[in-house]
Amino acid sequence: MAAAGADLYRAQTVVTGQGEANRIIGFASGLEDVLIKVSGAQKLAGDRRLAAYKSNARSFVRAFSYRDQFLGKPIRDEQGTRDRPYDLTVDFEEKKIDDILKALGLKPWVSHRPRLAVFVGMENGPRAFIVTADGAQSDLQRDALLAAADRRGMNIVLPSMAALAKSGLEGAKLETVPSSTLAPLATEQGGELALVGHLVWSDRELGWVTRWRMDWQGRTRRWQIRGVTFDEAFRRGVGGAAQILSDNGDPGGRVRR
Repeated sequence: MAAAGADLYRAQTVVTGQGEANRIIGFASGLEDVLIKVSGAQKLAGDRRLAAYKSNARSFVRAFSYRDQFLGKPIRDEQGTRDRPYDLTVDFEEKKIDDILKALGLKPWVSHRPRLAVFVGMENGPRAFIVTADGAQSDLQRDALLAAADRRGMNIVLPSMAALAKSGLEGAKLETVPSSTLAPLATEQGGELALVGHLVWSDRELGWVTRWRMDWQGRTRRWQIRGVTFDEAFRRGVGGAAQILSDNGDPGGRVRR
């Protein structure tokens, strides 16, 4: 199983209806995603310097389209489409995006993007498991990881249940497994680098406490994020790896949202 941003200058978001007001909001959200995806710089997420560009996001759009998530289902409101969710796909002008990145002191990440073998352990009380390519108990997390990879323009592969059983890996033990042990399994699954995440649910923070690590250029890079949904934790994990690999610096530190 793999995921990748098929087009680095394309973004997708969910909007309600096809009205202009919500479309403009979608354009702004998509612009930030594309700037991060093209550059690999996760650090742009929430950057205040983007505000001026996002307020004029429509001027950077080349084309857009909608897909009705409720296609084929009865209309539920008197307007016909007002409350229906749509996937809004937006294609941005490549040169204009590149120019924005240049103004921000960044550049497009045009070199090879390694395929990540992602190993994610989830702990919620006594329940612990590893997100797999084919396990039913991690369906939601698998979809979220694939969506995060696509949003950040990365290829990923997940371990199969058979591969985990063969290796003897378990969710609670994953964090302590050396990267050297995971490397052969990553290669076997079609990955070039192993990205390891450990998510623990915290009632106190009403979110997941997450630790990520990846070996790159002779040392182990580590970063954390606390009190977030697993969707956001996955975006920060894959996005942090992209930031390292694109030479935009380490994610590092503790991030709380």
